[in-house]
Amino acid sequence: MLSRRSVRIKIMQLLYALNRDENLDISEVNKLYKSSIEQSYELFLFNIYAIVGICKLAVQDGEKRKKKHIPKEIDQAFTPKLYENELLQAVLNDEKLQKKFKKHDFESKVNSEYLAKIYEEFSKSEVYEKFILADSKKEDYVELYLDLYRLCRSNEFFNEMLEDNYYNWIDDKSLVIGSFKKYIKSQPADAGFYEEFYPDKETTKVFGEMLLKETNKKDKTLTDEIGPVIKNWDQERVAILDMILLKMAVTEMLNCETIPVKVTINEYVEVSKKYSTPKSKEFINGVLDKLYKNLEEKELIKKEGRGLTN
Repeated sequence: MLSRRSVRIKIMQLLYALNRDENLDISEVNKLYKSSIEQSYELFLFNIYAIVGICKLAVQDGEKRKKKHIPKEIDQAFTPKLYENELLQAVLNDEKLQKKFKKHDFESKVNSEYLAKIYEEFSKSEVYEKFILADSKKEDYVELYLDLYRLCRSNEFFNEMLEDNYYNWIDDKSLVIGSFKKYIKSQPADAGFYEEFYPDKETTKVFGEMLLKETNKKDKTLTDEIGPVIKNWDQERVAILDMILLKMAVTEMLNCETIPVKVTINEYVEVSKKYSTPKSKEFINGVLDKLYKNLEEKELIKKEGRGLTN
């Protein structure tokens, strides 16, 4: 579920916190890193829980429509099939998943009023009305859930609920969205299918923990390596995040034999665009290019496979 880029961002943030907080040590940062991985997975599960909660409101909606004195065509045709269908029931009948929901106490984290507002908005949409009036196949249900999720992502109440409970919603949003879409498109699935989306160890442990540990451990060595390259810059005025990104990138070049240098440089340039200063991308790109050439001359860059240093 988590990409290397998302792991890089988490580590960048943690190294920044370590740099700024003198009471924080590396053992605590390691714990925070592992916790952040779990937090991302929990966020994915919470998105599933929230969408199911919105769909469940179709049952109440159906009861209200039955009581109307002058029902419209849509009221007469209405059934709570948004909730009562094979796809959603597969989610509801996944006992392990339901236990996960309880373990994380999602019931206390969800805002029922917000879910009701979201359902009300969605129930008035043309796409929902067409869905109610038509005979629906699996692909129709999948498409409708994706439409509902699309509305949620642009809804202020949904985003507020996510941000209130998960500080990492903004950073992990694109990855969670991608995982949610794959999860819904695969329904109905076998019980426990949600576990397929747990962050893999290759990305979070082998790559992530190494990057965090080595960048912190070799901080002085990395500073000495970077220093001469930015001699025309006032090191005190170089953005703290830029220095952290440079150190992480060098660590990655030296330790990740299967990641091409060009990929490493591009990744840190992209991260700097979003998290650092407007001028950081050019600075990061230029400095890393020089650092790579220096490291290659010293024969410190070792890559597996043809073309990995290009």
